[in-house]
Amino acid sequence: MTVPEPTYDAVLFDNDGVLVEPPSADTQSEAARAAFRAVGVDDPSRQHVDAIVSGVTPAVLDEICTAYDLDAETFWEARERHDEAFQLDAFRDGTRGCYDDITSIADLPVDCGVVSNNHHSTIEFILTFFELGALFETHYGREMTVESLRLKKPNTHYLERALADLEAESALYVGDSESDIVAAERAGLDSVFVRRAHCRDVTFETSPTYEVEDLHDVVARVCS
Repeated sequence: MTVPEPTYDAVLFDNDGVLVEPPSADTQSEAARAAFRAVGVDDPSRQHVDAIVSGVTPAVLDEICTAYDLDAETFWEARERHDEAFQLDAFRDGTRGCYDDITSIADLPVDCGVVSNNHHSTIEFILTFFELGALFETHYGREMTVESLRLKKPNTHYLERALADLEAESALYVGDSESDIVAAERAGLDSVFVRRAHCRDVTFETSPTYEVEDLHDVVARVCS
């Protein structure tokens, strides 16, 4: 029996919502409020908490910090520290886990990597905690800096670093958000949208190359 050549020579995966369950909105908000308290703001507005949780940009961060007379770097350091601590606690206590179909990645005949907007140190924790390191040749997340907000997806910065590590000419990026799809398109990659429960009803302005139900379908697509 002839085994077909893989369609791509590397596959890159987003983390939250693809490999592991996404953080809950309540947990993210609690972490943001804890960060505000750490820098002396006991009652931040709901609007500002939501903005910190929902893809904050450097410009919005500056506006929020100006409103409370905070130094942006100092507040962001507190935000990142508390956000990671809340995430790690959720993994440790079982509130948040990895998806069962992640084991199918071992069946891919090409090198794989992780590229996430989450913290790089959080990605390293996840790969160690769930014993997933052997599945991936490289991984990238954000540094805990304000500057990293300019580099996160849909910016292609971390995707390009992973592609360079894998020396991949034809790669597939697997995600669960439109920013993943846009980042893949900008990097010249085909994209897969994994339509898990948390993104079942998501619609796009930028269409993915493929849509699948789970990671088993990703493996089938690469090996078809």
